[in-house]
Amino acid sequence: QVQLVESGGGLVQPGGSLRLSCAASGIAFTIYHMGWYRQAPGKQRELVAGVTTGGSTNYADSVKGRFTISRDAAKATVYLQMNSLKPEDTAVYYCNAARGTDRGYLNYWGQGTQVTVSS
Repeated sequence: QVQLVESGGGLVQPGGSLRLSCAASGIAFTIYHMGWYRQAPGKQRELVAGVTTGGSTNYADSVKGRFTISRDAAKATVYLQMNSLKPEDTAVYYCNAARGTDRGYLNYWGQGTQVTVSS
């Protein structure tokens, strides 16, 4: 079955860094667009960063210049390098794999990993 397993979350001080990883299995990784979303308490889930099958990337304005998304096809893994973290980055971060089909869009989600930015 499809599994997206996130790791790398934790508690970090403002200005610190974390690297999230998402290992995918059960899917043909190279044909899926990959993304990281986050959801803070009381807020809607939002897109943080995405990387297409061709390697193009996009970022939320709030993280541009601080976060970097990348993917490693050999390891079927997508990463999110987070630098200069701020308290407002505190959220549960979710990995997403998506692709279009002739019957609609397929979406898979990981279980989420908590990121807390606090002094």
